Amino acid sequence: MQSFRTEIENPVVEKDILELEQKIRQFKEGNLDEEKFRSLRLARGVYGQRQQGVQMIRIKLPYGKLTSKQLHRISDVSDEYSTGRLHITTRQDVQIHYVDLDRTPELWAALEKDAVTLREACGNAVRNVTASETAGIDVDEPFDVSPYAEALFKYFLRNPISQEMGRKFKVSFSASAADTGLSYMHDLGFIAKIQNGTKGFKVMIGGGLGSQPRHADVLFEFLASDKIIPLMDGVIRVFDRYGERKSRAKARMKFLLKDLGLEGFKKLLAEEQHAVPYKSIFIDALAYPKIKIASKPVPKVEIKDVHAFEKWKYTNLIEQKQVGYVAIGIKVLLGDFYTDKARLLADLVEKYAAGEIRLSLRQNILIPYVREELIPFFYTELKKLGFGEAGYNTALDITACPGTDTCNLGISSSTGIAKELERVIKAEYPQYISNSDVVIKISGCMNACGQHNMANIGFQGMSIRTKDKLVAPALQVLLGGGNIGNGEGRFADKVVKVPSKRGPEALRLILDDFDANGKGSTYADYYVEKGEHYFYDFLKPLTDIENLTQDDFIDWGTEARYEKAIGIGECAGVVIDLIATLLLESQEKIKNAKEALESDKYSASIYHSYSSMVNTAKAMLTSEKVKVNTHRSIIKDFDEKFVKSGRVLIDGGFDDLALQINQNEPTKEFAEEYLNSALVFLEKVELFRKKELEHV
Repeated sequence: MQSFRTEIENPVVEKDILELEQKIRQFKEGNLDEEKFRSLRLARGVYGQRQQGVQMIRIKLPYGKLTSKQLHRISDVSDEYSTGRLHITTRQDVQIHYVDLDRTPELWAALEKDAVTLREACGNAVRNVTASETAGIDVDEPFDVSPYAEALFKYFLRNPISQEMGRKFKVSFSASAADTGLSYMHDLGFIAKIQNGTKGFKVMIGGGLGSQPRHADVLFEFLASDKIIPLMDGVIRVFDRYGERKSRAKARMKFLLKDLGLEGFKKLLAEEQHAVPYKSIFIDALAYPKIKIASKPVPKVEIKDVHAFEKWKYTNLIEQKQVGYVAIGIKVLLGDFYTDKARLLADLVEKYAAGEIRLSLRQNILIPYVREELIPFFYTELKKLGFGEAGYNTALDITACPGTDTCNLGISSSTGIAKELERVIKAEYPQYISNSDVVIKISGCMNACGQHNMANIGFQGMSIRTKDKLVAPALQVLLGGGNIGNGEGRFADKVVKVPSKRGPEALRLILDDFDANGKGSTYADYYVEKGEHYFYDFLKPLTDIENLTQDDFIDWGTEARYEKAIGIGECAGVVIDLIATLLLESQEKIKNAKEALESDKYSASIYHSYSSMVNTAKAMLTSEKVKVNTHRSIIKDFDEKFVKSGRVLIDGGFDDLALQINQNEPTKEFAEEYLNSALVFLEKVELFRKKELEHV
């Protein structure tokens, strides 16, 4: 692997990219622990694929906004480093697949030329900040949440308090009480409100999906907009210090809220307020970039199929609050589209709209600021690109994660069954092409990247085993989920598990029943009315696995017999001195603390010093085979194991030393003092470790 120089003007970004290249080299040379390398790689958007030897790259696009120029850049990068396919995720990101690990630094450098980042797109950090795709144009919004989502994204990008948490942290912004940002299933969710003339948000905390979905709690009915970043700063600090680290399955914010209770969490949040560097951060919405709408003359077009055009207008046009404009929804099958079409789409919106697109939580594309007189022209142009299908955000518009196509964790195919279900709806239930009250979502495993457990009708990839120990792909059928609004939602019930090849028949029974008995209600309300047992009774016959055919052992979209296998897709590690690696990391954190202090970033310096101390304590506990979990337990256990026994001398104890962080304002004086304490602590531990090894 050869070194390279970037052409990035931002020294912070350039340092980040060069560090990735350096760490890849160290890992391949056997000088970096696999787990540590994985953590660093993921925090830079590089994710191991199911297929060995290649990576998935996740491109972070705050609140799904993408300019025409950026779409061109992403397309160029995909062609150069990948396969030319772009995949829209349910978190408004773009993913490209089959990338060589060695080429990821130069790929990242190419993206940054147009201010597109990979930073913290994966890993145990603050993930992409999502928002309603209609933000800024929503007819019901009290104000545009885009400037607030942008400000929050920038504040936490590379912020030391959120780089090495126990698990990922997800944030959303909803434009209105309709809660299209789905606040109730996020670690932190913000719903736009105005109270007494002040802009602010209803704040939800501790929601999540996965195998154990949890509805978020209301943290504030109203919080002024200048308080949202300080609030999240404190929330992240509590999560980082008290969040689970040993068991990944229990390391999300929702479990911490469940364990502590809302009042217990608020108490810890109050204890962190000394450390939060800003008590108020004014977000100047007026400084947010203004929309520039193209004014080209309206091209003349002839609509040949008027019926299809009217059907498309009914499902794919979204009213804007700006008079004379509409937004156009593009239904993107499985969220996949290709660079040749992407470039033409970018040119179209640059020449005739506002030069931007929005990626949606349902893996679609929205084009805002289309002049009403241009609707026929856009329809004909989108048809040429294969983007003119009706059914945007309707029952036909099925959300699905990549599943076993590329994901390490996929159990059964989600894309294959999604294609088949769309075929069934088109052919047999055309009335659902325009029905926006039925939401169908599919995930390839329990982790819910396809958000199956918040759907009206959801499917989760599983497997089943016959009496003869044969394994076949299966689907868990979930029913009754949905977004109620204003921070309230329902999670779907697990009703039955059926062989995957019976998924279409399950959908037929569900829709036939709804058509016959729904009586004009929404599907979510209909499910509540009937109850789980009602649906179990008519779906139960599909669960019989006594007479499976050969076809039942072949998953959708494949021809080979099914084998349950969770892909590895990660480079093999080597045996190294983990303790030495951890102590080396502590030295790097001290260096980061010094650099931050020199740049007058006192809060950042303090957190780097804190991270160094906890990491150093973790190293020594690991050397003693003591299980390390939360930061709080590491601090406590180090005191018990090393300080009270007199093996490492610390006046007042390690607890008092480390937790000065939440007892002092982030001043220059404290940052200097705390950095010196961290350095002295590291030196003491390294000396202790050296003497200990000499007697081995």
